[in-house]
Amino acid sequence: MTAKDNGRIETARTRHEADRPSSALVLFGPDTPLKLDSGATLDRWQVAYQTYGTLNAERTNAVLVCHALTGDQHVANVHPLTGKPGWWSRMVGPGKPVDTDRYFVICPNVLGGCMGTTGPASTNPDTGQPYGLDLPLVTIPDMVRAQAILLDHLGIETALAVVGGSMGGMQVLQWAAAYPERVFAAIPIACGARHSSQNIAFHEVGRQAVMADPDWAKGKYLAEGKSPRKGLAVARMAAHITYMSDKSLHAKFGRQLQDREAPTFGFDADFQIESYLRHQGVTFVERFDANAYLYMTRAMDYFDLAAAHGGRLSEAFKGSRTRFCIVSFTSDWLFPTEDSKVITRALIASGGNVSFVEIDTDGGHDAFLLDEPELFATVDGFLRAAAHARGIH
Repeated sequence: MTAKDNGRIETARTRHEADRPSSALVLFGPDTPLKLDSGATLDRWQVAYQTYGTLNAERTNAVLVCHALTGDQHVANVHPLTGKPGWWSRMVGPGKPVDTDRYFVICPNVLGGCMGTTGPASTNPDTGQPYGLDLPLVTIPDMVRAQAILLDHLGIETALAVVGGSMGGMQVLQWAAAYPERVFAAIPIACGARHSSQNIAFHEVGRQAVMADPDWAKGKYLAEGKSPRKGLAVARMAAHITYMSDKSLHAKFGRQLQDREAPTFGFDADFQIESYLRHQGVTFVERFDANAYLYMTRAMDYFDLAAAHGGRLSEAFKGSRTRFCIVSFTSDWLFPTEDSKVITRALIASGGNVSFVEIDTDGGHDAFLLDEPELFATVDGFLRAAAHARGIH
């Protein structure tokens, strides 16, 4: 099978999941328009989501999980495209920290995503063709606004907790700032209240890699039956380096050669780390839409919670009764601990109820996805305390 054939197959699978996802789906019409920060309005849009556990009679045990940039709604079930376990199956499930025997867990695909919620791979109802770059740019507040409408649809007035890491953590912060009365507890993990210039720079490298691929076709590759596999794979490779720490890379790979005794003196993947990154790139393009990557990285770049409150982050949380547990990792250089301390200080200045935990690990930014017992204990204990305070037993 040729690369072109693979591209056609991936295009078909991407289109199917974008419009008819393997999960619950809600379609909203002109009676529920979605107003975006850009000034545009979506009159017809949809949200795909997964749920786990049972909503109690009082509708008080809902936990909203917000996914990161490369995640989706398949948080604790087998992924329909890859056949692999959900991206947070270590955290979410029966008897786990986010215990689906106790809580009703909801994880929506974000606005701008590619697994069923309206995004650039979705069919534009006005043209019958994929949106591509005709979809207005979306922001983190837009994503949260769509999620709030979904909770309205599900009849959930207040979430017991909103939890997420990285871009998911940004959504948690936005939820707490925009809808404080609807968030009893918040757990933002490995994130910041705004994107740094360094992080914007990394994202720009990834976007340029995608757009430099001839098969990107100026964003119209789905309509033309193409797939910018190489560009998206390079973007994923570059980004994945930022998710790990130097110690974790050295411990896992060092300078070990890949299936050979000596260098080839060429440009094949001589080193194990090269082979690993190439594998990450190849597997990523099997489940992710290139334009969605552009849109979601841009949404992270635009995020600046203080900017919407006169440049003072504490004003974003003023008067909030939400309970916060802020979590960072010692080896995370993408969102270093100082970013979490800034949020913590702002919450203290606003009179907020906040706990802060820095976890010592070599796992880097991706530590929130790994087997980190201290993280599990923190989330479990905090959620149990929140549930008890809300009368959930």
